[in-house]
Amino acid sequence: MSKHLVVYRKLSDDLLAALRQHFQVSYFDALANAELPAFREAAARAHGLLGASVKLDRALLDSARELEIISSISVGYDNYDVPYLSSRGILLTNTPDVLTETTADTAFALIMATARRVVELAEYVKSGRWQRSIGPSLFGTDVHGKRLGILGFGRIGAAVARRGALGFGMSILYYNDVPRPDLEAALGARFCSMDQVLAEADFVCLNLPLTPQTEHLIGAREFGLMRPETIFINASRGKVVDEQALIAALREGQIRAAGLDVFEREPLPADSPLPQMPNVVALPHIGSATHETRQAMARCAVENMIEGLERRRPPNLVDPRAWESRGQ
Repeated sequence: MSKHLVVYRKLSDDLLAALRQHFQVSYFDALANAELPAFREAAARAHGLLGASVKLDRALLDSARELEIISSISVGYDNYDVPYLSSRGILLTNTPDVLTETTADTAFALIMATARRVVELAEYVKSGRWQRSIGPSLFGTDVHGKRLGILGFGRIGAAVARRGALGFGMSILYYNDVPRPDLEAALGARFCSMDQVLAEADFVCLNLPLTPQTEHLIGAREFGLMRPETIFINASRGKVVDEQALIAALREGQIRAAGLDVFEREPLPADSPLPQMPNVVALPHIGSATHETRQAMARCAVENMIEGLERRRPPNLVDPRAWESRGQ
């Protein structure tokens, strides 16, 4: 009998058909959380789980005794208990490459929008307040030729840096766990301590994953190192930033503005002051939200799943120890 796969994210008809050629598929195209009884019952007998944005609790995973692989339609995997999955030999895969350029586009859009006050001034026009030429109180700040600071120089951080250096003549300062001499040569980037980046950059762009080590990495001390002209950009993970410290820094003029695609709680609570601040551009976590990229992510996740359930090593394995523990 073919293996049983549970899909808990909407897939295109062609991708769903490809999975059904290989496996028995239980399909939940609009699952908001893992509490739906029918989903939990299906997951308990699943060999594979494919989806995103749903927290899979330990009780659910413990009940899934035949589970071999979870294929996440995402690049981040902070929703998953990786050591626990690896200890059981359950493979976890993600989609790390296909969203790099789109997410970098989003980060750079935030740079442009905050610097030139695009959202604020668009609302100024819509409200009918544009009666004469604007004065200095509504002027923005240049992007070209400025210092772009990148915290986390992986795929997305490097893609943002390329846009700044090659497209806008920006000088690149970066902080990373290891130096990137290849990118230093290609982009003229300068390897710095995190504190140097915070103190010297005109734009600080956060591109770090969420881990126990990075949670609330950027807080009151770090905002205190920035200058009143600094613009802060976060299109990576919301919990890397202490949001209350960010709000205080914006209110007190420690930094000029913030462009945010991610938040500590998502969706953003209705009482959050961030969307009401004129110097904040707040987006609903759209980093990879284009038709082309979401389809590419889903296709990558489907390929990971097929490889894993056919007992071949998937190309985007989060923790190789899970594969080794299965004696492959």
